[in-house]
Amino acid sequence: MKTLASTGIIIGALLFGMASCNQQQGAVEEAQDVNEEIAENTQMEDEMTNMSDFMTKAASGGMMEVELGKLAAEKGSSKEVKDFGNMMVTDHTKANDQLKALAQQKNIVLPDSMGEEHMEHVNELREKTGADFDKAYMDLMVSDHEEDVDMFESAAEDLEDMEVKNFASTTLTALRQHLDRAKQVKDMVNK
Repeated sequence: MKTLASTGIIIGALLFGMASCNQQQGAVEEAQDVNEEIAENTQMEDEMTNMSDFMTKAASGGMMEVELGKLAAEKGSSKEVKDFGNMMVTDHTKANDQLKALAQQKNIVLPDSMGEEHMEHVNELREKTGADFDKAYMDLMVSDHEEDVDMFESAAEDLEDMEVKNFASTTLTALRQHLDRAKQVKDMVNK
């Protein structure tokens, strides 16, 4: 119990220090830096760093999927885009919640907001409307889910922690389904 309290105090101090010193740095990088500090000079340093890298990027991507899904449900001009957006909100909210619980269990600090690249995508799509929105959103959903599938496949194969590997493997099934559906909807909106 003492170790847990000490870890919490250390994490809090590191988060405060990171937030005040690195305000120009993105949320994902800040979380990764905190995790590296926590794992530094421990027996599990490499494993923790690899888990942190995967989990922080997955958290940022998941937040983007939910935010863009809400945008698609609101701004999409076709029923297929709106439905796809709603599916993203539902599925990625569930995956994000699972990831948060797993991160807490593994003492991994997740970003509290999207990384810069993901935020740029959200801002770009906020400016679009109608068919332009639909096309840009579905283009992004295909390319983003291709990247996600690659990242989650690597995590499922390469990470050492069985619970994190299991999360990656289980989530991978849904990501592949999302990618297939994104390709179908992209074809529909590009006709």
